[in-house]
Formats: sequence, structure tokens, C-alpha cells
Amino acid sequence: MWAQRLSGPFTFERVEVGAPRADGLAEGQVLLAPKAGGICGSDLPFFKGAPFLHAANPGSATTPAPGFPMHEVVGEVFASRHPAHAAGDRVVGWASAFDGLAELVVTDGEGLAGYDTGMAPTTAVMLQPLACVLYAVEQLGDVRGRTVAVIGQGPIGLLFSHVLKQRGARHVVGVDRVDRSAAAGTFGVDETVTASANLWAATLGEEDRPFLVVEAVGHQVTTLTDCLQAVARGGQVLYFGIPDDQVYPLDMLTFLRKNLTLRAGATLERRRVLTDAGSYLAGHPALREAYVTDVHPVDDVQAAFAAAIQPRPGQYKIVVDLS
Repeated sequence: MWAQRLSGPFTFERVEVGAPRADGLAEGQVLLAPKAGGICGSDLPFFKGAPFLHAANPGSATTPAPGFPMHEVVGEVFASRHPAHAAGDRVVGWASAFDGLAELVVTDGEGLAGYDTGMAPTTAVMLQPLACVLYAVEQLGDVRGRTVAVIGQGPIGLLFSHVLKQRGARHVVGVDRVDRSAAAGTFGVDETVTASANLWAATLGEEDRPFLVVEAVGHQVTTLTDCLQAVARGGQVLYFGIPDDQVYPLDMLTFLRKNLTLRAGATLERRRVLTDAGSYLAGHPALREAYVTDVHPVDDVQAAFAAAIQPRPGQYKIVVDLS
């Protein structure tokens, strides 16, 4: 089968490798033929050369596994040992080994769900990040009537802005160094701030501080401090996503004196929240047209990743057509 392999920093190559066998599936696994994949911010450090302890390379910090790194996928079930999925089903969700850039992948069936197949796979792939956002917002409690801020207005940050507004947030502030004002109306952003997080936080008076700050930038440690500085006393900070560093410095004195809550966590109940994402998107169809801005053919995957590490106004979700 074909696969794209990350052979070095910033470099993909198309390779032919042995296909996984349907009779080799473990209980609960699915053999999936990916049709589209979304580039997630958590994939980008590996494109730039970060090591990853991949399941296909136990004990190794290199990443030669074919199909790596991509986990947001839409595809057709080729074979299944999961009771909710059968051959021929169209599903969306996780490639659990981050190896979605391949003709066939083995993945956990609990990380997949059906979707409205009236959507093109390159649109439906947005249900995976939306599911992650919906699950994260569930953990935050009631935000009705609150001022909230989302630091980072890329693809994930825009979804947070929309979901928080729909959950009743009174005022949503979107903070990004890239000008995201064109997306504000569609994604429920009441106030767009085009500045770094530390400069924005330094301008806030006590009456301006949001009750909730979502860190949706990732890949750095400094923005966590900016969130603590910006948030209101008694408020909460959500650090979303996969950290690049195992240890993050925490301004413990500010955290203590402001009586803050810090939240983080992975997405659980994946099949359930993928279904919830389908319902949410059906209720907000304008997101379908606005969210995915760039679709690249699979043989252009290197250019797709290169674009993703250089955010620009008007560029949101970048998707790879794997069909």
C-alpha cells in the first residue's frame, strides 16, 4: 500500500509498504481506508523534527513509521472487530497511532463514529477537532453571562470561541498575533485582539479580566503565565492540547493569590462526543463553509504542512485529500 513517510524535518516521501491484514485486528480495532485528514497543531512539532515515542517504534525516539503524523481522519471501514462499525461504513475520528497518511490504518473503534455523508470527507474531518472542543467545554461548567477569552484564534481557537458563545458566554475575546477579524462574526467573537498574549494581558484593568481564559496556542510555555495574569480573580484557565514540554513553569504565587482553577485533559468518550459534534454542526451549518479553507492532494502533503506552520489571515483548517 502507499503511505507518506516523514523522512526528516520538513520532508515527506511517498513509500510503498506492507498493508495491515484484516485477520490481524485485535478486539475493538478497525481497519480504515482514510479519505481525508486534517492537520492538527499537535502534528506540527513532528513535521519540524521533534522526536516522538511512536507505538511502531518501541524504545526509539525517531519517527520512521509510515503515515505519521496525522490523527484527524475521515474514512471508510475496510474491516472491523468493533461492534459499532461494519465494512463499508463511513466514519470520522482518530487514527489512534497518528498514522493517518496511508492507504490503510488500524485504529481503535471507540475513536470513530458515523457522520452525515452528505458532507464531503474534506469537510467532515472538522468533526474531530469540534468533538475535542465540545468535550473540553463540558468540563468547564456554566459560562452563561461570563466574559471569556481564547488565546489563539487558529482552527481550534475559533471553534472554542463559537462553542463558548453558543453556551451562553456574554462576551468572547479572541486574541491572536495574526489578524482574525474576518472570522469574528462567523465564530462568535465579540472582540478581536491582534496582539501577543502578554501585551494583551498587560492592558487589562480589573474590570476587564475574563472569568475564563482558554490557551489554544500550544507549543510554548510562556502563554500559560499570560493566562494567569489575564484571568479574573476566582476564574479558571483551560490549557488545551498536548504539551510539547513535560514540565511547564507555573507562577504559583499569582495562581494562589487569585484563587484560580487550572484545567487540562485529553478527550474521553470519543464516540459519544463525535456524535455530539455531528449534531452541533447540523445546527450551525455556516461553520461547514467557513472552517476548512485549504485542501491539498495527498501528494502535496509537504506543502500542506508547510502552510500550517505559517498561519496567515484567512487561513484556518488545512485538510489533505487522501482519496
